[in-house]
Amino acid sequence: MSSLTAAVRRPTLADRLVSRSILTDVMLVAGGAAFTGLLAQIAVPLWPVPITGQTLAVLLVGSTLGALRGMVSLAVYAVLGIAGVPWFSEATSGWHVVAGPTGGYIIGFIVAAGLTGWLAQRSIDRRVLGAVASFAAGTLITFAIGLPWLAASLGLTLSQTLEAGLYPFIVGGIVKTLLAAGIIPLAWKLTSRK
Repeated sequence: MSSLTAAVRRPTLADRLVSRSILTDVMLVAGGAAFTGLLAQIAVPLWPVPITGQTLAVLLVGSTLGALRGMVSLAVYAVLGIAGVPWFSEATSGWHVVAGPTGGYIIGFIVAAGLTGWLAQRSIDRRVLGAVASFAAGTLITFAIGLPWLAASLGLTLSQTLEAGLYPFIVGGIVKTLLAAGIIPLAWKLTSRK
């Protein structure tokens, strides 16, 4: 079964809005990476990990584009950020960002976009409760990868890791999950009326 056939059987929100082609896939992937870079600039500086809008972008990109395009989009975001595009939080870039305390979160974004995209392709996110579950799972994946990376990067204990990399983000994570869970089902409703 080709990926095009799979996309037709399991359309994403992006597939509902634009015709599927290599050109649109490239544009959507680039747009998802740029959107993530834009929301990364919405940041509350904290050390060692800032609070940013990136996680909201990851949830929306994965859900809108689907698993493969969502993962590729976030991988492009990571690779171009390493290469020098200043779109990591606070307009930073470079290998040192990914090799540092926040790198696990950036890698986690790729997996989170894949998971939320996979769930979206199974229509989990078309209703608010399913969307909440999908986006909570994506958020948890980000932390599951980000926290051990943070601990290893800085040599933190479990308690220090949770204080630096999880507790300050719980409320924001819930807000972003609920915001995305409102946006995506609404977008499906609006596009189904066309």
